Amino acid sequence: MMNNYDGPAVAISGLQVVRGRRDVIPGLDLEIPAGEVVGLLGPSGSGKSTLMRCIVGVQITKGGTVTVLGHPAGSPELRKEVGYVTQAPSVYEDLTVRDNIAYFARAVGLRGTELRDAVDRTLAEVDLVDYGGQLIRDLSGGQESRVSLAAALVGRPTLLVLDEPTVGLDPVLRRDLWELFANLAAQGHSLVVSSHVMDEATRCDRLVLLRAGEVLADVTPEELLARTGAADADAAFLTLVDHAAETRRSAS
Repeated sequence: MMNNYDGPAVAISGLQVVRGRRDVIPGLDLEIPAGEVVGLLGPSGSGKSTLMRCIVGVQITKGGTVTVLGHPAGSPELRKEVGYVTQAPSVYEDLTVRDNIAYFARAVGLRGTELRDAVDRTLAEVDLVDYGGQLIRDLSGGQESRVSLAAALVGRPTLLVLDEPTVGLDPVLRRDLWELFANLAAQGHSLVVSSHVMDEATRCDRLVLLRAGEVLADVTPEELLARTGAADADAAFLTLVDHAAETRRSAS
């Protein structure tokens, strides 16, 4: 399901999120272009999941604005336009794999042959064709995560927000899913994919590197390596972290 909005997929201005007495996101500006796979990279605690919750409109914020496909994040107009995969699988354990995917397909308005075709296609995309009749509670953790991903994919939303969707998956399936993400972007869908695995950076069209809720870099993979002179994304990220720490020390 695609809309005709021709602006950026996400526009964020002055975003602030506070948890307890700590600024999780102290004031973030970011624009995520449409039709690309944008990787949110950074270590645990860098603010990736919090930022994603802000994009889908389920995070309480202190200040700033988040605009998604031309609407304020969380608007009713976005319910069929945004797909969200959390780190913890969000599916029904007492339903089969196929019934779960079909349920979410109906939620976005698919019916009849269109629904059946969408479910069949999505089962194949996440390599669960042979498990369609199994109850969720009988699956492994990795398989359950794939069902959660399928639930977000089945309606082909304009924007997909995926929080570490490849964690715990085997290398072959990880490769296949990244190829699927690239194909979706080529068709005009926008994807925001978080990861703490730096070798996945090269599979993205654009990278947003986060540290302590701040953007260290918003670049293409090629620009990242050229800017830092590093051999790979992992070394490049560490270079940026060291540079940011040195800048803070000099400013104080």
